Amino acid sequence: MGVKSRIHPRQPGSAGVADFVDPQESLNELEELARSAGARVVAKTLQSRERLDPATLVGRGKLEEIHREAAAQNADLLIFDHELTPTQQRNIERESGCRVVDRTQVILDIFARHARTREGQLQVELAQLSYLLPRLTGRGVEMSRLGGGIGTRGPGETQLEMDRRRIRRRIRWLGENLEAVRAQRMRRRSRRSSVPIATLALVGYTNAGKSTLFNQLTPAGVLASPQMFATLDPTARQLELPSRRRVLLSDTVGFIRNLPHTLIQAFRATLEEVVEAEMLLLVSDSSSPSRAQQEEQVERVLAEIGASNQSILRISNKVDLLTPADREALRGRGDTILISARTGEGIPALLAAIDDRLTVDPIERVRLCFEPREGKMLNAVYECGRVLHREDAEDCVTLEAEIPRSLVNHLRDHLAN
Repeated sequence: MGVKSRIHPRQPGSAGVADFVDPQESLNELEELARSAGARVVAKTLQSRERLDPATLVGRGKLEEIHREAAAQNADLLIFDHELTPTQQRNIERESGCRVVDRTQVILDIFARHARTREGQLQVELAQLSYLLPRLTGRGVEMSRLGGGIGTRGPGETQLEMDRRRIRRRIRWLGENLEAVRAQRMRRRSRRSSVPIATLALVGYTNAGKSTLFNQLTPAGVLASPQMFATLDPTARQLELPSRRRVLLSDTVGFIRNLPHTLIQAFRATLEEVVEAEMLLLVSDSSSPSRAQQEEQVERVLAEIGASNQSILRISNKVDLLTPADREALRGRGDTILISARTGEGIPALLAAIDDRLTVDPIERVRLCFEPREGKMLNAVYECGRVLHREDAEDCVTLEAEIPRSLVNHLRDHLAN
């Protein structure tokens, strides 16, 4: 269904870990994106050049080669692993006779496929219209023949043919509605803050296994799929730690290299759950050859949304896919918890690490005395903490227990000397 082109400009100078992305690895990732969007990939091509062609991105000769390959494969769609300017997109479509989309449009399309809640649909439409607005000039003929498929999902043909003023009005309306959602979230967080319950957020590269881990830790039953961005609408569930403390765990949308800025802005209300979390559980795919680059990309997005100073617990997932030697190498990283969300390996160690690092409502060891008739308070100690020793007398029940500080404050009159 499509011919994909990865353009790899050669640039002098040094680069960080995330700045250098193996071209073949990037092309493979684009192929996964295309499949997640519903495309059937029939051919791929990789180009390395000193500078990008301002008119066609790839240059006239390469474009002719792509055109011939597309015709031979009977392809009707070209996907480029590089953001195209409106002029480049129009020129390539005119020369190739195929519809042309770039990496950003594919990601937007996947988000449109997976948005289930009203909030998610509003956020995707805002991102799509913000991306498409500067690309409408001179595209009347092309838009009129689009009947569906990658790059056309979501707002639809009618909205894309609106004049700029009407589109801007729609963008304002979407923004106002999302601000209302944001205000609603802030009110919910304010109500939660009156109760000392910590919030944790799962973050990581797309397809790192966050949803599988979420299902392993909670009875949520959210969709866990190998498709990219299978989780779009956030889900939160309570999780009980070994200390009997309860926390609120959120599953969030996965990040990716070059995540479109329009998406980050549109999903600001959702991503605030990450910013407000007391701890971030950064999940990495330990079996991926690009694990280091993926981790750095996630950290870049966290910095962009203002969450770079959050407490982070690093988790290497999918260790069941590693060789014994690779596992030993990962164990050398003392700041990382090794797990397999699929098999459950390492989950007890993960819960213990969360319990140990969490500073909200810390655990205190106390000695308490209750009258036998104060069964409700006794039950609160058993439900919210760990009873280490109990002594029953005729007029007093004495407990030695580890309980959250909030419960200690509530039971201060029952503290024994």
